[in-house]
Amino acid sequence: MVVSSGAEMLSLREDRREMVCSLIGLSVKLGLVVMAGVSLFRLAGAYQARMERQAELAAVLELEKAQLAKARDRFDELFMVAGEQKLIREQSQWIAPNRLRVVWQSTDPLQGRPVLAMQTPTSEQGRP
Repeated sequence: MVVSSGAEMLSLREDRREMVCSLIGLSVKLGLVVMAGVSLFRLAGAYQARMERQAELAAVLELEKAQLAKARDRFDELFMVAGEQKLIREQSQWIAPNRLRVVWQSTDPLQGRPVLAMQTPTSEQGRP
């Protein structure tokens, strides 16, 4: 009996040691699983934030592309044959009412420098 109880004690120690090692291994594995889960959760959040930022940037890019296309069309329109006259017609409307218009004319043949001519606004012509 003494031999068998010693063998049982040795067997119990071995079982207890295996149990402790199994618990340590299980806790390490659970720790790795938890760490992987937290990492995946954080990666999913970062991915979602990047996707939202990318969507915002794509929308801004589309707006800028539309503005660029509009500006390019305007540029092409102004540099056509009749573009100068169209620009002059558009700019004549930009002058505020009751303002004095200054028009540079060709150079004075006698003095060789530009001549300054002033036009009164059309709204003031009828006033004394």
